[in-house]
Amino acid sequence: MAVDVEKITSLAKRRGFVFQSSEIYGGINSTWDYGPLGVELKNNVKRAWWRSMVQLRDDIVGLDAAILMAPDVWRASGHVEQFTDPMVDCKSCKMRFRADHLEGDRCPNCGGELTEPRQFNMMFKTFMGPVEEDAAVVYLRPETAQGIFVNFQNVRTITRRRLPFGIAQIGKSFRNEISPGNFIFRSREFEQMECEYFVPPAQAEDAYRAWIQERHAWYLSLGIKPESLRLREHTPDELSHYSAGTTDIEFLFPWGWGELEGIANRTDYDLRRHSEVSGKDLTYVDDLTNERYLPYVVEPAAGVDRTVMALLCDAYDEVEVNGEQRTFLRLHHSLAPYKVAVLPLSKKDSLIGVAHEIERTLRPHWMITYDETQSIGRRYARQDEIGTPFCVTIDFDSLEDHAVTIRERDSMAQVRVPIARLVSALAERLAPSGTVPLQVAGI
Repeated sequence: MAVDVEKITSLAKRRGFVFQSSEIYGGINSTWDYGPLGVELKNNVKRAWWRSMVQLRDDIVGLDAAILMAPDVWRASGHVEQFTDPMVDCKSCKMRFRADHLEGDRCPNCGGELTEPRQFNMMFKTFMGPVEEDAAVVYLRPETAQGIFVNFQNVRTITRRRLPFGIAQIGKSFRNEISPGNFIFRSREFEQMECEYFVPPAQAEDAYRAWIQERHAWYLSLGIKPESLRLREHTPDELSHYSAGTTDIEFLFPWGWGELEGIANRTDYDLRRHSEVSGKDLTYVDDLTNERYLPYVVEPAAGVDRTVMALLCDAYDEVEVNGEQRTFLRLHHSLAPYKVAVLPLSKKDSLIGVAHEIERTLRPHWMITYDETQSIGRRYARQDEIGTPFCVTIDFDSLEDHAVTIRERDSMAQVRVPIARLVSALAERLAPSGTVPLQVAGI
């Protein structure tokens, strides 16, 4: 179903997925805090990515590079000179806009006249040390990729990797966006999941095409509907300065198609520039052929926050149940914040005691929640709305037959299971189904 973005933001606030940052002070524009459910969903996305990219592969290792880096890193990468967007101001209402996001030559807010476009660098500056002077300027990283490139030789040496191999990283990045918006889709502080996959130059095109297939398959493995995704290859005039080819995986958001992930053939641009500016040799020597060269790099780069937004939109569903309009968040069970809800039918001590025993039994295995307030129907509805795939109900028969009822979110089907078999019964239903790497075209 097509979903209104306001319904997503309302659900996110009401159920504790995402809050406005600094809300009690009126909030700060386009920065967000992830609440108890949001942080679980976000962590599950990152775990699924790491499992697919690192755990299930023998050719990719991990890294966690610092946010603050030497300023020369960003000069070498081209960010100081080229990481800009065209900006215009309205002469009447004084609002600012990205020129390339506007249709027409008038202010979309008040219809006023706009200034001529000027380039605006999106990197956040700060100062290292006690003195605020030019020599102390450093930048908050606008991407995680450069931390991988400057560690290329460190990682290759310590792991003794032969090409092709990759380095993966998840971390925060910062961009001083002129026009952030659409909830968590575009913000100034965000989290990325990036991999730099180093290959011999002759293999770069095949690896680039294979990674497009691999990454598209990953989003399908998360349960996103095929019709909600598309691939869009960049035209030559929109390619970044380092790219010989870029393809975006786009999701159909409520406002239209938007990028989830970009897969780029970055050629040898980054290693070459860092080698030139640092004076360090970053070439690779093939120990079988004795050939020396700078590897090419294929980069799949995804946004954690955008993926969370896409999952919320794709999983959101409204259906009528017994004459009542109900909301379901049909998240894949591997991503759901809580896997199981433990629900005693009443607050009688006899049931509460059994329910807490079951809670203690399940908690070491999964993230679970416990709820004993309101009617059982209301509690089921609450769990459906936050995406909990299974509810375990303890009723008065449980005291006699030592069994409980498992209720499934999407079908609302119920099955009776002995308490002694509860963990194994849930484990069968919650068995991981991580993406097995496709290993196409030699990647």
